[in-house]
Amino acid sequence: MTEASPDAPLDSVHITDVGPRDGLQNEQGVIPLDSKVKLVEALAAAGLTEIEIGSFVRPDVIPQLADSADLFTSIDRRPGVLYTALVPNQRGLDRALEVAVDKVAVFTSASEGFAQANVNGSIADTIDRFRPVLLGAHAAGRKVRGYVSCVIACPYDGPTDHARVRAVCEQLLELGVDEIDLGDTIGVAKPADIDRLLGGLEGLLEPGEIVLHLHDTSGTAVACAERALQLGVRRFDASCGGLGGCPFAPGSPGNLATEALLDLCERMGFQTGVSRAAVAEASRAICSILGVEPRGTG
Repeated sequence: MTEASPDAPLDSVHITDVGPRDGLQNEQGVIPLDSKVKLVEALAAAGLTEIEIGSFVRPDVIPQLADSADLFTSIDRRPGVLYTALVPNQRGLDRALEVAVDKVAVFTSASEGFAQANVNGSIADTIDRFRPVLLGAHAAGRKVRGYVSCVIACPYDGPTDHARVRAVCEQLLELGVDEIDLGDTIGVAKPADIDRLLGGLEGLLEPGEIVLHLHDTSGTAVACAERALQLGVRRFDASCGGLGGCPFAPGSPGNLATEALLDLCERMGFQTGVSRAAVAEASRAICSILGVEPRGTG
């Protein structure tokens, strides 16, 4: 891949904070609804214009997010902010639309092993499940994000062939998803992997058209984000306080911390419109409830 021109004008980076969903979904115990409401509202007040706050899967699958509908109806919505959620199927979409979710996300994988473990079906099965969701969401005026997990490696199948990533992205685009979100689900990517990943999408998706979702299991998420920015990626997922984690690497760090990404963007001269101090304060509040130390706030 060719690096973005150093003479290009300074531009902005869009960050979706996935802490309230991806960051909390694997937590043990029960997090009070009021605490979740305060977290979401604090992140919006910090300047984040997109926050993934829930998931409309069966409550027994992700108990921590069983109150997603209540969360959507309890928050004080800030104008200009998208409050989004995962939906697995038509039933999930119906529940999401009932509480006025602004945008929905569907999720598949570039790895057959992970698809079977995560959604109990093949990649082809997940694509088939998406068809009515896409139709229903677009009919309701909602945009749809398409998550692709394990774009670098899979805990079951090993390294991911980038031709598989491209093939899955092609299928999602043919279905009509509005954006593609590529996830390093187990957090093993190195900067050179970002070059290979984006190179494998040339002619299909430009770097500025994708969303990159990095996990920090190997401690290289910031370095990968830096390389992605150099190559033209301008949209990222991140999680306040680095909340979350891969269930296949217990005890390892979770998502790329929003604060760390904000610090990187500031050092590289990119605008985000987000207050790092305010995000750090929100992270400290929720982490105190979880009994963990926030990451990326130093």
